[in-house]
Amino acid sequence: MAKQKYYVVWEGVTPGIYTSWTECQLQIKGFVGAKYKSFNSKEEADQAFSSSPYAYMGKKTKSTTKRALPASVIEEGLAVDAACSGNPGAMEYRGVYLKTREEIFHFGPMKGTNNIGEFLALAHGLALLSKKNLTMPIYSDSANAISWIKQKKCKTKLPRTAETEELFQIIERAEIWLKNNKYSNRIIKWETKEWGEIPADFGRK
Repeated sequence: MAKQKYYVVWEGVTPGIYTSWTECQLQIKGFVGAKYKSFNSKEEADQAFSSSPYAYMGKKTKSTTKRALPASVIEEGLAVDAACSGNPGAMEYRGVYLKTREEIFHFGPMKGTNNIGEFLALAHGLALLSKKNLTMPIYSDSANAISWIKQKKCKTKLPRTAETEELFQIIERAEIWLKNNKYSNRIIKWETKEWGEIPADFGRK
C-alpha cells in the first residue's frame, strides 16, 4: 500500500494542503508561478504551509536526503528527470545537483508528455552547464531522451495544436541550441534497477 503523501500549495488557485496529486494538480495547472511541494507527513505539511515556500522549494524531504549515492555515480554531476500526470498531461521537469541534492532548475507544469519533459530537461541542463563553463556529467534515466539529444531532435508524436503551441516553440528552441552548440558534458544513463530512483525524481510513483 502506497504511503500517504500531503501536497502543500503555497501559491495556486486555492492555497492549502491536499491529500492527492490530482487535487494538487487542479490548484496549480495553468497557474503562473505556482509553488507547491509534497511531504510525507501531515505534521511536515502543516509546518511548511505556515512557513515561506522558499524555505522548502528545491529541498528534498528527510527520507530522500539521507540516501547515499552509489559508489559508481559521480557526485559532481547533474541529475535530470520529468514527471507527467497523464500522457499527455501536466508535465514538468527539473535538474538536481547530485552532491547537495539542491534543485538547480525547474520548469512547468505545462501540457506535454513525459518523453518531451525528459528531452527538455537534458537540453536545459546542457545549455545551463555550457553557459557556466561547467563540464560535469548529466544523468538521465530516459534512454529515449538521451537518443533524441544525440539526434538533436525531439521525436514526439504529440500533435501540435493551439494548446501545445507554446511547448513546441520551447522544443524548437532546444533543438536549435543543440544544433548550434557543442558541449563536452557526458550524458550518462541512470541505472534505476541498480541504483534506485534518480535523485531528480519527483517521488510520485
